[in-house]
Amino acid sequence: MKLKCLIVDDEPLAQRVLEKYISELSILDLKGKCSDAIEAMEILQNETIDLIFLDINMPRLSGINFLRSYKNPPMVIITTAYTEYALESYELSVLDYLKKPFSFERFLQAVQKAESKVKVTADTQEDTKEELEYIFVKANKKTININLDSILYVEALGDYVKIFTNEGHIVTYQSLKGIEKLLPSQKFYRIHKSYIVSLSRIKSIEGNMVHTEKGTIPIGNNYKQGFFQRIHPV
Repeated sequence: MKLKCLIVDDEPLAQRVLEKYISELSILDLKGKCSDAIEAMEILQNETIDLIFLDINMPRLSGINFLRSYKNPPMVIITTAYTEYALESYELSVLDYLKKPFSFERFLQAVQKAESKVKVTADTQEDTKEELEYIFVKANKKTININLDSILYVEALGDYVKIFTNEGHIVTYQSLKGIEKLLPSQKFYRIHKSYIVSLSRIKSIEGNMVHTEKGTIPIGNNYKQGFFQRIHPV
């Protein structure tokens, strides 16, 4: 897991310090440096950012006003020489407040908060998926309810996927990656760039082929090791 991050600070020295600290943590992936919040807004429109290191006192638009004006911002760690904005910043749901100059150890503590928040969010989303018994997909101008236990496997067909079930198959406009995000990882596994299989519906495995109740699908070379580690054959 890597956190895509952005530096928003009008001080070149502060940018260099943050860039150095970021380079020492493998979890962080620096996607850009901005000298003001307006420039940051332009980047956020075109790039997915997980974490912003945000200064407060900047030209054109302050960091505080940026937070007030931006709906659903990424995680934010304030980096500033001023202490008087701390309470207001926390009211705007910032993750941490670093007063310049700050040490690498203090920077690391703030980043670990971001890492923990991402992990909790991911675990919550996965738990929610595990509780699902069905998914809804659009097909033939209808929204169809598919029981997860009825799914045998899913095949990619360009911009579409074909979902094979007990009753037949359903073709829906969706990417395989999109469907993969909907399916609980405890029940489904991607075994090929074009196939996801329901683990409980596998009848047998022979060489690089998986046999289900109603079809046989290949195991891709890039997925084979992970798949066999997942199922732990004895």
